[in-house]
Amino acid sequence: MKKKIFFIALGAGAGFAYYYFIGCHNGSCHIQSNPYISSTYGAAVGWAVSTVTLPLKKNKKDTNSLI
Repeated sequence: MKKKIFFIALGAGAGFAYYYFIGCHNGSCHIQSNPYISSTYGAAVGWAVSTVTLPLKKNKKDTNSLI
């Protein structure tokens, strides 16, 4: 659980950094002109990366022994 929170926080930080350093400040870009939206998108990407990269916990009970 701590690793998933770490990935989400890292993604939110990356989203805010994207807004701060790259984002457009004239308001024409919906995601890049608002720090809350870019941080939320970054957190969502961090969550998605954490679900793909972190291994799933396996049950101790063997499911192949049903035969």
